[in-house]
Amino acid sequence: MTLVMGVVNVTPDSFSDGGEWFEPQAAIEHGQQLLDDGADILDVGGESTRPGAERPSTEEELRRVLPVVRGLATAGARVSIDTMRAEVARQAIDAGASLVNDVSGGQADDRMADLVAQSGVPFVVMHWRGHSADMQRRAVYADVVQDVCRELTGRVEDLVAAGARREQLILDPGFGFAKLPEHNWALLAHLDSLSVLGLPVLVGTSRKTFLGRLGRGPDQAPRPPLQRDAATVATSLLAIQAGVWGVRVHDVAGTVDALRVFRAVEEAT
Repeated sequence: MTLVMGVVNVTPDSFSDGGEWFEPQAAIEHGQQLLDDGADILDVGGESTRPGAERPSTEEELRRVLPVVRGLATAGARVSIDTMRAEVARQAIDAGASLVNDVSGGQADDRMADLVAQSGVPFVVMHWRGHSADMQRRAVYADVVQDVCRELTGRVEDLVAAGARREQLILDPGFGFAKLPEHNWALLAHLDSLSVLGLPVLVGTSRKTFLGRLGRGPDQAPRPPLQRDAATVATSLLAIQAGVWGVRVHDVAGTVDALRVFRAVEEAT
């Protein structure tokens, strides 16, 4: 059964919501609403990873996320910490997070592998080729599906060699990260290629720019993020049909409705 991971951005410069949930209490209330909408997991992040984004300091990231993680975990939510920093992950786990979602797959901080091994918590290994400031220059592939599978396999091997258990690891193909639109569509069309690696898969297409370009001419700007939820639901449903472990979304209610439709059809066949 596919899980729905709701996004709780605690940043002033998020591409998707423009800092609407930047204050801790607002973020906690937003997370509680996502739970009411049907989210299984809440993914709390304090660093924007939109193309060109600059990184906050470790201290600032901790200031943003820890009260939110603690508040949501205390309320009974299953909380994921979205961070590339081992120190942030460690303190978030101490505050109640039970999953680490690292968009760098452990490459941005060489202490992350040790933390994963020592904590034993599930760890999302995303395909990554560099920080947001210059990642799109690295969107060059011979065959994006084969290249992503090969590079993720290498990361898994490195993490296991560092002491992590394979059963801790969840793969994410990294939609929008060092990917052009055609790369994202190819990965979505071939999610089965990731599944054969034998690990759970998380898909996060929510409100990504490639969805905003649908139906737009080459000289037209993409539709703004808040107008991409219907396309997000469609891509999430494709991922659900492919049997992925989870989908990471901003619009939890719409995704949960799509999941209910999928389950109703499955039960009727």
